[in-house]
Amino acid sequence: MTSTILVTGGTGTLGSHVVPLLLEAGCKVRVLSRHGRESREGVEYVACDLLKGEGIEAAVDGAEIVLHLAGGPKGDDVATRNLVRAAARAGVRHLVYISVIGADKVPVGWLRSKLAAEQAVAESGVPWTTLRAAQFHNLVLTVAEKTAKLPVIPVPGGLRFQPVDSRDVAARLVELTLGEPVGLVPDLAGPKVYGMGDLARGYLRARGKRRLMMPVRIPGKAGRAYRAGENLSLDGATLGRRTWEDFLAERVS
Repeated sequence: MTSTILVTGGTGTLGSHVVPLLLEAGCKVRVLSRHGRESREGVEYVACDLLKGEGIEAAVDGAEIVLHLAGGPKGDDVATRNLVRAAARAGVRHLVYISVIGADKVPVGWLRSKLAAEQAVAESGVPWTTLRAAQFHNLVLTVAEKTAKLPVIPVPGGLRFQPVDSRDVAARLVELTLGEPVGLVPDLAGPKVYGMGDLARGYLRARGKRRLMMPVRIPGKAGRAYRAGENLSLDGATLGRRTWEDFLAERVS
């Protein structure tokens, strides 16, 4: 594989696993980052601001494949529309996007922006592949660390997660990136479903801590969607290999 692959978000949690795998596969990798840096270890870095639309044309120039991993708490739809317009003009032949399970079902602002980004990819005119993944173990760990600092941990009733390891997601994305465009593929979720209390207790055990837990209720349409498991993928999903317990054993214990 000698095609240039542009990776947005290549310096983030997921990108830090994806880029080495692409290099191992013999790919030419260009990483889009907000701040320029010198090329190293076979990776070319280009400065670009997707939200402002600055530097995108130069970033996609000569790239045959774009792997779009960059994301944030808001503005993913705007950033993605800016990217796909430039990709279409540059003649990109495969656009791969990472989204979130429940983007089309859970009515919260961040997921709505992910769904709008999915639609921008699908309507771009560029052959595309989109993978929806569950929440990463890294994100769950961040939440667990913050709530464990409280004297009482709030536990939303009925809220369940199917967390997945970012390394499992990276391996699947590389497989999809090096393949042909196939549209929306089966979700990728972790091998086990946990209640929020289960995740918190697992973290506390790994840290040797104890905390009281207090059930709370998520109100409104979002609460109903989460209690109905709309953020899960229980049928037909591809399952990662590493469990929450495996991740904690590596990172915490």
